[in-house]
Amino acid sequence: MPALALFSALLVVGFEQFVEWQYGPSGAVGLLLLTVGLKMKSPTCSSIGAVVLALMFAGPAL
Repeated sequence: MPALALFSALLVVGFEQFVEWQYGPSGAVGLLLLTVGLKMKSPTCSSIGAVVLALMFAGPAL
């Protein structure tokens, strides 16, 4: 069980580092807002985070 928790923590940290490397601090803030909103069950916070991430992902295409 501890190995599974360690693996999932490493996966989350790795994904967060990838988002920050690829999309900068704005992407990290969007991911943080989305995560906090989902954990706290706050639709406003998670929606803002999702919109920020969507703008970061679609930014080069626009």
